[in-house]
Amino acid sequence: MYDKVTHDIKVSVEPVFLEDRSSPEEDYFVWAYTIEIENLGKNTVQLITRSWQIADAHGQIQDVNGPGVVGEQPILSPGQSFRYTSGAPLSTPSGMMMGSYQMETDAGECFDVEIPAFSLDCPYHTAKLN
Repeated sequence: MYDKVTHDIKVSVEPVFLEDRSSPEEDYFVWAYTIEIENLGKNTVQLITRSWQIADAHGQIQDVNGPGVVGEQPILSPGQSFRYTSGAPLSTPSGMMMGSYQMETDAGECFDVEIPAFSLDCPYHTAKLN
């Protein structure tokens, strides 16, 4: 599990390799990741947008930006959390994801919350360093 707290918002990520959806012989590898966003602060906030950078093992980076997550823009009162699961395919057996959420307080103040960088690793592939 990967965790990061920014501006009293905790983001936790747990990636899982999906063997049944992957086809290694066709260079197609799929991961699911579950994210929990928890409001540790004193203000109500709403998730407005997301921004992702997805890097494969060759260093190719894909940017993904858009409103909300999984079709929602959740509102989190103090102490509340929101959990969702999404997925990412790659053409390599490993990669990385990182990003941020833009949040807005009920007073209209906007700020960014970091999503912790996390690795996407196929359990059948041995990473080679140098």
